[in-house]
Parts: sequence; C-alpha cells; structure tokens
Amino acid sequence: MTTSKPAQPNNPLHGVTLESIVTRLVDHYGWEKLGDKININCFNNDPSVKSSLKFLRKTPWAREQVENLYLSTF
Repeated sequence: MTTSKPAQPNNPLHGVTLESIVTRLVDHYGWEKLGDKININCFNNDPSVKSSLKFLRKTPWAREQVENLYLSTF
C-alpha cells in the first residue's frame, strides 16, 4: 500500500487560487486600503477582481506582493 504525499508540503498557498486570495483580501481590507498596502493601478483605479486577476497573472512581482500580504494577514 502506498501513501501519496502532498505535492508541495512546504507551500502554504498550495491549493489556494489567486482569485480566492484577491477576494479574501478585498473582503478583509476593501479596495481602498488594499490599494494603500499594495500600490498598483488594478487596486486603485476602477478596481475589480477580474481586472486584478488579469494583471496579477502577467506580473510576477505584483503577484508576489499580494501573496505575501495574504500570508501575513491570514
């Protein structure tokens, strides 16, 4: 009998989607405070989850900031 191990046991974000990260941060902080914490246009100018996801998927440095904020908040 074999037991399967998690694919990424040391990754706290494993299995957490970017959409759920952004949604949870917005629910917790609101767009304005989130934009103050991470100063990127998709949080400050006409913000939406959809536009934020599009930007964050193309921009590794911004995604890393969002993931780090998520980890430090929750």
